[in-house]
Amino acid sequence: MSPTTTSPTTGRSFLGLSPALLWGYVAIAFFMTGDGLEQAFLSDYLVTHAGFTTAQTGSIFTVYGLIVALGAFASGVLAEYFGPRRVMILATIMWIVFHVGFLYFGVMQGDFAMTLVMYAIRAAAYPMFVYSFVVWISYAAPGDRLSSAMGWFWCFYSIGVGVFGSYLPSLTIPWIGEIATLWASIAFIAVGGLLAGLLVRGRGPEQHGPRTLAGLLGVLTETLVMPVRNVQLAYGMIQRIINQISLYGFIVMLPIVFVRDLGFAQGTWLKLWSLVYLVTVFTNLLWGVLGDRIGWVRTVRWFGAIGMCAATLLLYFVPVIFGPNPWLTAAAVVVFGFALAAYVPLSALMPALEPHRRGSAVALLNLAAGLSQFIGSLMVTLLWDRIGTTGTVIALAATYLVSFGLSFLQKVDQRALAQDAGAPAASPAAATAGEAAGR
Repeated sequence: MSPTTTSPTTGRSFLGLSPALLWGYVAIAFFMTGDGLEQAFLSDYLVTHAGFTTAQTGSIFTVYGLIVALGAFASGVLAEYFGPRRVMILATIMWIVFHVGFLYFGVMQGDFAMTLVMYAIRAAAYPMFVYSFVVWISYAAPGDRLSSAMGWFWCFYSIGVGVFGSYLPSLTIPWIGEIATLWASIAFIAVGGLLAGLLVRGRGPEQHGPRTLAGLLGVLTETLVMPVRNVQLAYGMIQRIINQISLYGFIVMLPIVFVRDLGFAQGTWLKLWSLVYLVTVFTNLLWGVLGDRIGWVRTVRWFGAIGMCAATLLLYFVPVIFGPNPWLTAAAVVVFGFALAAYVPLSALMPALEPHRRGSAVALLNLAAGLSQFIGSLMVTLLWDRIGTTGTVIALAATYLVSFGLSFLQKVDQRALAQDAGAPAASPAAATAGEAAGR
């Protein structure tokens, strides 16, 4: 079986959901369920049970975020060059192997160094899996429905990491405990890997000639200079970095702040955090479809940037002012989930800016997504002890004002880009060969 079929995607789509890619979306949900089981309780567990300090825990998540950024970038290039299916299978194996090391040699032994190293190496596997599928979508989805197709991706992503990933621990932890819950995540990862390896169809990057290290380095170098050559790619990357800064900052902060400082029960907190992703299940698709209709940049500017600035403040200050009231806090969570997803059109904008190098454009988007996790965690690590929780939250919210201003520099002809994106595209190597032949 070839890593990626190059035949055009067939079958009618439903709001941009292609039947050929359906099992890939389901694979994303399973994989991210496994990866997300730890999200809402791991930082608190490392402090209260494994014996790590808050600074050590912050360092673990910061290094994790940095490796995610590098893995996210590599995933686009590798998927373009070797095919998404192969990269997704490799990522599944990596995740399982190093998760075992993370738990057995690190967390269960209370060994900070092993926890840091194993968790960091495992970090590369998650972006390699999920963002390789984004490359697949960028080739297989119709150009005029690309934002909608990406909306479906983030919809299934949220079903996994947030709905099941965040909600299931509220059921399993009282029953089997935190460590057993972390071990159980392997089953979800394995199912996701099997689905991606066996059942996904749809057009992908065309493979031309043997895959060599020199060729891979050429694609990598070309990808790195693309934002210099096309400044709109650089603007899109910055927007994607800002997108989830508060989300990943909150992953480090809020499990501790809500439970220890604000008085929420752990089960209540877990349900509230899962609600963020339950909301994005619908809003990812909503903003993807609306982005195709009202404009990709306009959606990001007004509903993403302004929305996230307000939502970041609300999610913290509502429980601070009104106490551990789950209903009022849930309302703030819903606003946060709505605004967070309004950056979905960036997933359509970036590959559309480079229709002949879509995988490379997605690699840049992936790098930005990983940097979002790194910078969000880093901001908390650097600021929390220095300016306190309130100051850190305000700093996170302020980044979205930068996003708002930057959106006015994003000059794109969405209709023309969508038409270009709908045309078949070769891999960067093939595109370069075509350019050489034309010179």
